[in-house]
Amino acid sequence: MKKIIVATIVVLLFFLAPGLRAQTSKHGAIVVHPEKRFLQYADGTPFFYLGDTAWELFHRLNIEDARKYLTDRAMKGYTVIQAVALAEHDGLKTPNTNGDLPFVDANYTIPNEAYFKHIDAIINLCDSLGMVVGLLPAWGDKMNKAWGVGPVIFDNEKSSEAYGNYIGKRYKNCKNIIWILGGDRDYTGYEPYVRAMAKGIAIGISGKEDYSQCLMTLHPSGSGTSAKWFHNDEWLDFNMQQNGHCYDVDVWDRIQRDYNLMPTKPILDGEPLYDEHPICFDRNKNGTSTDFHTRRFFYHEVFSGAFGHTQGCHAIWQMWTPDKAPINGPVRPWYESIHLLASSQMGYGRYLMESRPFFSRIPDQSIVVEGQREGLRRISATRDKNGSYAMLYIEQGDSLAVNLQLLSGKKITAWWFDVRSGASFKIGTFGKTNHQWFYPPAKGKGNDWVLVLDDASKKYGAPGERK
Repeated sequence: MKKIIVATIVVLLFFLAPGLRAQTSKHGAIVVHPEKRFLQYADGTPFFYLGDTAWELFHRLNIEDARKYLTDRAMKGYTVIQAVALAEHDGLKTPNTNGDLPFVDANYTIPNEAYFKHIDAIINLCDSLGMVVGLLPAWGDKMNKAWGVGPVIFDNEKSSEAYGNYIGKRYKNCKNIIWILGGDRDYTGYEPYVRAMAKGIAIGISGKEDYSQCLMTLHPSGSGTSAKWFHNDEWLDFNMQQNGHCYDVDVWDRIQRDYNLMPTKPILDGEPLYDEHPICFDRNKNGTSTDFHTRRFFYHEVFSGAFGHTQGCHAIWQMWTPDKAPINGPVRPWYESIHLLASSQMGYGRYLMESRPFFSRIPDQSIVVEGQREGLRRISATRDKNGSYAMLYIEQGDSLAVNLQLLSGKKITAWWFDVRSGASFKIGTFGKTNHQWFYPPAKGKGNDWVLVLDDASKKYGAPGERK
């Protein structure tokens, strides 16, 4: 009887959670594009998902440090900040920077208003800076311990739905939230609990199980995809992969597998190789990742059909400072890591994609007719399905021949886009041969380039030019 009473009280508390009203974007909420390949704002404006990984943001940063970090990311063009409400690093038992725990009771059932007000403030701060929060309600160890410290508190449908209802209701008025369930776990056998949390969020937001009022996905374990468990679920609006922290990964194949699934859903990588991360978790053997590695994931994945990209930095995801226990050897504190080159270069990639027609982009390797290589010298290609432009990512500056006849118009304007600086320069104008050679300005590892080909009659601006 006592358990029934406690459960009833918990559910009531969750349903009575105070609402948070955030500033609505002038473009409205973010939704899936009608063709199911991209995201857009409600008014039809394209939304390029450029995420930064800040798992410990709510847990380890005070509001002033959060402002410093978020302002930097907004200035660099990020559109999404991925963060966790119930944090990975002992988030249930170690207080946040203000000294608050997420629950006031030992059974983790009664939310602590002070703790969630801190999250409110950061979500509102993101909104004021024009960014969306990719909000994980809880890290995966709170449902499937596997590793980490847990404890598991969402091991049944009732507790999962109740917490989902609480946090959904709390943020029902926020238009700058994308819901990311899961958190680096295999969900085989845990599907009912995930579905219950998704249901709770939907009911909390709209008062009924209406998934059209919220945008949801799931963050899986390494080398995994949300499609494995939930592709056909109504609540899953787009698929998220974790392609992990090794270097020689055929990410184009992984993106394409989910891209080709039916029913069609948008796809992106929610956790690629982070900047300054031990490659394959072995620094002594493989070294530490650099901006080149992060660019490689961005361009291969986006050109293979991803609707956006998430980047991460090894010190920033854990918001590491010298007074904290380090995880896998971060190189420098988060407040120094925000200035690394890769963080700016991701923004250049976003602006490149936004400088050409957005919703008509498709992956198409057939444009490369000679010079294609695989593995670490791969060339990935994307183009407008109507032929007005094409882009080719050349990982190590190798020469290549392309079929210009796949493009529209009588003449083709060619450009080099420098992925390191965001600069572009015109190569020239060409007739529409089916075998035109191009030679990047430099060759070798770290000399990656994007070849941009335009129908000259469209008179597009320079690649990457901000609108």
